[in-house]
Amino acid sequence: MTGGTGYWRALAGHWRDWSVLLACSVLEALPAFLSGGLVQRAVDDGFAAGRLAVGLAWLAAFAAAAVAGAVGVRLVWQRLGTIVEPLRDSLVRAVVRGVLHETAPPRGGPDAAGVARITQHVEIIRDATAGLLVQARGLVVTVVAALAGVAAMSGSLIWLIGPPVVVALVAFLCLLPALARRQRGLALADEHTAATAGAVLAGARDVVACGAQDIAEAEVRAAITAQAGATVRMSNAAALRTGVVAVGGFLPVALVLAAVPGMNADGRLSAGAVVGALVYLTTTLQPALHGFATTTSTVVLRLLVTLNRLGEVQPPVRQSGGATPRDSTVTVRGLTHRWGDHAEPVLRDFELQLRAGDHLAVVGPSGIGKSTLAGLLTGTVTPCRGEVLLGGVPIHAVDPAHRARMVAFTPQETYVFTGSVRENLALLTPDADDAHLLAAADAVGAAGLVDKLGGLSGVLSHAGAGLSSGERQLLALARVYASPARIVVLDEATTHLDGAAEARAERAFADRGGALVIIAHRLASARRAGRVLVMDGKRTLLGDHEDLLVRSSHYGELMRAWTGVPTKTLVAENLSARSNLG
Repeated sequence: MTGGTGYWRALAGHWRDWSVLLACSVLEALPAFLSGGLVQRAVDDGFAAGRLAVGLAWLAAFAAAAVAGAVGVRLVWQRLGTIVEPLRDSLVRAVVRGVLHETAPPRGGPDAAGVARITQHVEIIRDATAGLLVQARGLVVTVVAALAGVAAMSGSLIWLIGPPVVVALVAFLCLLPALARRQRGLALADEHTAATAGAVLAGARDVVACGAQDIAEAEVRAAITAQAGATVRMSNAAALRTGVVAVGGFLPVALVLAAVPGMNADGRLSAGAVVGALVYLTTTLQPALHGFATTTSTVVLRLLVTLNRLGEVQPPVRQSGGATPRDSTVTVRGLTHRWGDHAEPVLRDFELQLRAGDHLAVVGPSGIGKSTLAGLLTGTVTPCRGEVLLGGVPIHAVDPAHRARMVAFTPQETYVFTGSVRENLALLTPDADDAHLLAAADAVGAAGLVDKLGGLSGVLSHAGAGLSSGERQLLALARVYASPARIVVLDEATTHLDGAAEARAERAFADRGGALVIIAHRLASARRAGRVLVMDGKRTLLGDHEDLLVRSSHYGELMRAWTGVPTKTLVAENLSARSNLG
């Protein structure tokens, strides 16, 4: 479900509840339609004519209409939950599906922007829909009923009351585009603040390691300041909107009061009609318009903008075909990707080629887009522009089963399920024999762990209960090593291993053949790789370790923070090592 289409589809599924709601609305509008007319009868036919009982009878009828309206309001509230709560559940499911396909959650924490969409955007839509059902719907039927009542009571008064109301509403509609833009800006500012703060908190380790506390603080402060500015601009627009619509409520009162003496003197308007008209204006029409200005219009704007925003962040539907790649070469051309129309690209016009035997390490601070790149290379994320080719074929056009055999991916948070060790290791290669699985475990350093678990016949508990995070990662690495995949992407898949165990696993994959991409947790991975890709949020640089120490100040700073050795010293050491090799 995306945006407004899914919203209306979810609401349309409750047509019986809508029918009951319409009937309740008619009942709720009864006092608004009858109030002025009943008061007119009470004055003209009762009190002014000296018939007290008749006047009281008409007022009793007014009270009965008010009771009927209250019953209608109660019935509206009873039907509200049957429409709104299923809508909320549908929206939450849609957002969760979008987050799961949008990108891998930041390591060590939730997807802050996704959480903001569930906790803020979905709740805005839920509350706005409930507000429309209860308030806006009631306000609309009240205004219509009041104008109909005035017209039925005195046709001449409708020309004093109707035009100001229409002009105010037209002026309000003219303001809607500007109001929508400001409401959209506020929604984007909310998301940006959540995403910025979430990225800084999730990357606190990298921030401290690089001494970037001041930069991180400045980014969060800037996001909060922008959010505050968007809130102020929205408040100013809301004040203007309220003023415009309020004119439609007060101007008719002034016009009626100015016209009453002349109309009453020539007999066109009775005393009861005057009182009835003021009842319509002051107790029904004016409060309704004021509520429209202060509540309903805000609700409508927030609903429309938020629905549009949810539609924007849903990932495009990927079409998978049945093409077969000619080889395992990965070619990336003109790749640009961003999360949202107004977000800064995490990759811009990116080019890359991976062949069998290549060993690439990707480095950069947390939240910079490394996992997004992993998703793009493996076909789990669709780029905004550009293409990823697998063996000359767009990766999404490759037969899914064939792609699963060619490309293997493992994230930091490993998946271990209830079953035997054999079943866990053979997940990506079901036909593998025991010798192949044991050799894979031994290659990545998991042989001792397999023995500890009782061999391949040992049984693992749910989610690998009883295993450490590092042991679960070793099993996941052995699983990928045993697979037939010629392209392996490890997204910080060794974070819980010590340096020696990590080095052994990486060397095993490098010697295994095929292409290896490592989203680096430790910068030692970059020193072992044949090529290094540096991502800093503004550009990407590709080269070997020695080359990047000279070309990339960002890479040099990362290395200095990791090793404690000045960048110039590292460069000199590398030049000396090259000279000795020569």
